[in-house]
Amino acid sequence: MERTIYRTIKATPAAWGVAVLLAAFIAAAGLSVLTIEHHGHIITGMNNQIVWGLPHVFAIFLIVAASGVLNVASISSVFGKKAYKPMARFSALLAITVLLGGLAILVLDLGRPDRLIVAMTKYNFTSIFAWNMILYNGFFAIAGIYLAVQMTQGLSHRVHKAAGVAAFAWRLILTTGTGSIFGWLVARPAYDAAIMAPLFIAMSFALGLALFILVTLLLFRLDGRIFGDKLMKRLGSLLGVFAAAVLYFTAVQHLTALYAEEHAGVERFILRDGGIYTTLFWLVQVVLGGLVPMALVFLRPSRGSTILASFLVILGGLAQIYVIVIGGQAYPLQIFPGYEVLEGFNEGVINSYAPTIYELALGLGGVALALLAAGLGAKILRVLPTNLSDANYPD
Repeated sequence: MERTIYRTIKATPAAWGVAVLLAAFIAAAGLSVLTIEHHGHIITGMNNQIVWGLPHVFAIFLIVAASGVLNVASISSVFGKKAYKPMARFSALLAITVLLGGLAILVLDLGRPDRLIVAMTKYNFTSIFAWNMILYNGFFAIAGIYLAVQMTQGLSHRVHKAAGVAAFAWRLILTTGTGSIFGWLVARPAYDAAIMAPLFIAMSFALGLALFILVTLLLFRLDGRIFGDKLMKRLGSLLGVFAAAVLYFTAVQHLTALYAEEHAGVERFILRDGGIYTTLFWLVQVVLGGLVPMALVFLRPSRGSTILASFLVILGGLAQIYVIVIGGQAYPLQIFPGYEVLEGFNEGVINSYAPTIYELALGLGGVALALLAAGLGAKILRVLPTNLSDANYPD
């Protein structure tokens, strides 16, 4: 492999156009936040039963993907795959900005963003949410140190290895914590499963790699840099493996739940009787987000197949998180298992939810914030290699 040269991206007219577009999405998100703050969450599709709406779907997607984006750097430093080393710097930077976008959505969707100060200064260590506050802050610190180590010349391989191992371990812990938010919510029959932690780890691998491929390719095209077909196919094959892993853990999740009678009702709801949730699960999550990308990268490997597979994996990931988050809340709580509640408030009723434009704007604004921050970082810092041509990746 030739010596890797890193350069900042140029402020081309195309780059300015993308930046303005992303800024428009961020402005729309800000307007939505102000509108929701003024009128209250009553103007959204959320209600007393479904308190985590579409913004949480986007936020969880970005948080999970941030962990997976950093996996590209881990492959080079932890597992010694030199082909991925030129992309390690941007992998760390993108991981930081994607997590930033996800957390921005969460903070702005809570209704009282100022309460974040309380969450940062007072910890309830019996709450998994408090644990995740520590994990998020730790991820920013470790990924930042990891990026600094990669950009500092003269450091030994042992230092690079140690920083890479620390980042790899922390990202696994972070995603385990995110999955455990759902796995430990025993009141919701759709969430109560230890398999949620490894499922979210597998999802992070697939979603993070798909997002990394698309963002990196976009920046290379905006700056006129070469991204070789061989590397694209290699990334596509890896994406196919991760998509297969997600399908495997999804199958284990539902087969295990079907085996337990207490989860039979919610499984019938998700897999057969759930309407939009059933459609999203089978058509978008399983077929379009799993089987089709695998067929594209394994049966017809090419540059175009990898790009299309990346889009589909992201689409399937959003559908999967939507089914988990929204579908899990739509199924009624079993307040008194084994008993029929004759009088009550929405007892035993499938909860309805229809996202509004305000929620969509907030979610897309978080994505735009993550991408704009990544672009600005690539403009300021030398994190992108000037050339990833096929000459650097011999067969």
